[in-house]
Amino acid sequence: MAISKMAKVIIVSHRTEAAQLLEVLQRDGICQILNAEEAMVSKDFPELSTAGQRPKDIEELVGQLTKAVAFLKKYAQSPKGLAAALSPRTVVDRQAYNQVVSDESILRIIEQCEQTEAAIEKLNTESENLCGTLEKLAPWTALETPVEEIGRLKTATALIGLLPAQKFAQILEQAGQLGAAIQQIATAGNNCACLVVCLNENLSEVQKLLRSADFEPVSFESMTGTVAELIEQHSRKLDETRKQLQAEHEKAVSLSENLLKLQILCDHYGNLLNREQTRGTAPATEATVILEGWVREKDYAGLAKIVSGFGASSLSRIERRQGEEIPVEIENNNFVRPFEVVTRLYGMPQHFEVDPTALLAPFFALFFALCLTDAGYGLVLIGLMVFFIRKMQGDTKLMWMLVICSAATVVAGAMTGGWFGDAVQQFIPALEPIRARLIWFDPLEKPMMFFGLSLALGYFQILTGLVIAFVHNLKRKEYVAAVCDQLTWLVMLNSLVVFGASKAGSIPAGIGKFAGMLAIVPAGMIFLFSHREGGWGGRLGMGFYNLFSAIFYMGDVLSYLRLMALGMVTAGLAMAINVIAKITLDIPYGIGIVVTILVLVGGHSFNIAINALGAFVHTLRLQYVEFFPKFLVGGGRLFEPLSKEYKHIYLKKA
Repeated sequence: MAISKMAKVIIVSHRTEAAQLLEVLQRDGICQILNAEEAMVSKDFPELSTAGQRPKDIEELVGQLTKAVAFLKKYAQSPKGLAAALSPRTVVDRQAYNQVVSDESILRIIEQCEQTEAAIEKLNTESENLCGTLEKLAPWTALETPVEEIGRLKTATALIGLLPAQKFAQILEQAGQLGAAIQQIATAGNNCACLVVCLNENLSEVQKLLRSADFEPVSFESMTGTVAELIEQHSRKLDETRKQLQAEHEKAVSLSENLLKLQILCDHYGNLLNREQTRGTAPATEATVILEGWVREKDYAGLAKIVSGFGASSLSRIERRQGEEIPVEIENNNFVRPFEVVTRLYGMPQHFEVDPTALLAPFFALFFALCLTDAGYGLVLIGLMVFFIRKMQGDTKLMWMLVICSAATVVAGAMTGGWFGDAVQQFIPALEPIRARLIWFDPLEKPMMFFGLSLALGYFQILTGLVIAFVHNLKRKEYVAAVCDQLTWLVMLNSLVVFGASKAGSIPAGIGKFAGMLAIVPAGMIFLFSHREGGWGGRLGMGFYNLFSAIFYMGDVLSYLRLMALGMVTAGLAMAINVIAKITLDIPYGIGIVVTILVLVGGHSFNIAINALGAFVHTLRLQYVEFFPKFLVGGGRLFEPLSKEYKHIYLKKA
């Protein structure tokens, strides 16, 4: 339940076996390799080169495979629905994987995919062009003159195009005054397909008139024959193109049977590319490749065993340089590990900080439970999460975390009397005695108790954050920071709480008076020593601001009232659903039972979905905004060992 200890290592390997060594390291996934820019050895010996050239051939192959996979996915018969969403990758055993990887003939499928995709794109373009041409020709079907003859007049000029229908009569009259003739061939939507003929000496005036009327010229350049003949010719070409397109689509469907093989190759060569890029960017000499990196302390022995299997390679532990950033990985037990989702979503802590996962886990589960406060909803969520865990591929930490939170919800719901709202009272009164024995308090009957519980939990978590920071500073022997930045606040905040309780009559006035006097001491220390850099003017100014920040702690505590608000909203909406369901039960002829079931299932499903989401988001916010800032800076660099990644397949472990 802490941040993993890291060891800085350097591996020197002869060029002849560096690739094989990296393959084994990638298989085991225990060592993070630094490139030449990050490695300290490059800074000490700037004359070192890099191990190799950019693997352009592998990059090109991975690009081709990625493109081929994306193309064939559109034609493959892939599973649909929830099962496919939870398990998007095809499960492949090691034997089938090795068989595909060793079969070089499969790479020829890439070329076939490229040819087929190019043919489909070309035919689609031709089809679109032919459709556009046919659409252009359609209004001129009645034109019997061959289109190539339209522009061959000597003393006159023929213009052909589309004229807005609402302006046709006006332009017809004005064109007549200019000695031009307009013949309407057909109507095309809101336009008239027109043939305009005028003497050459009047051409400029007629064109000016047509432009003012938004005349749209139509060109039949490079076409010969009548429009009817052209339509028949292009329709025939379109039919042929569509037949060819259909044939290419069928070919693509046939090729899609090889999709899984290409996906295996895509993942295989993707891992090879990652390995070669790591080798190519590592510092090197003429004969050796120098792999500098990090390994978890517990994996060092395993790394040493791997390297010892290569006769021309050696492993050494080296010291970290001052200021060098240490990658961070966190380790937790099986109960706490699911809550790493919250930590990783926030960002890794610095290597010298505390892993917050174990500290936030009980708070997160409890707060989530209080936001729902319904045992029935908790049971439903447990069932759903177990189903997802069994069907889902990859990391299931989030689902396991929600299982734990849902189990806490069952307990919280039983203690507050929530079983699908008040479904027990409304529909199963025989179970009311059991419910009554389990209940601690009903939030709707005693809202102030829920109010106080939310504030108390919030105050406790904020104090916990300060205590964590205090203890951590003590362990690091930063005693001044521990006293001035945490202990002072712990004493002052608790003194103020005791003083306030005495004013409310909850505790004796003498104790409250002593607490009030005691609060002055940490307040003075905060004012004088909370900011310890720069001149005294700046120190006192920041000290006054920090002291004033005590009011922010009150805001932080009040923020936890969202636990009460969400818990009561969940219960209230559940009760409303039950009331509606009970009303619909009175509908005669058996219809009421059906409607009641639909209202209960649909209403409570909606309530679970919307409030479970709200519970997760608001609980997350309380950790990130109220809890973490008390002791965590964050921004650590994640430990990313060289390892194999599979985007398209799920490789069974041997």
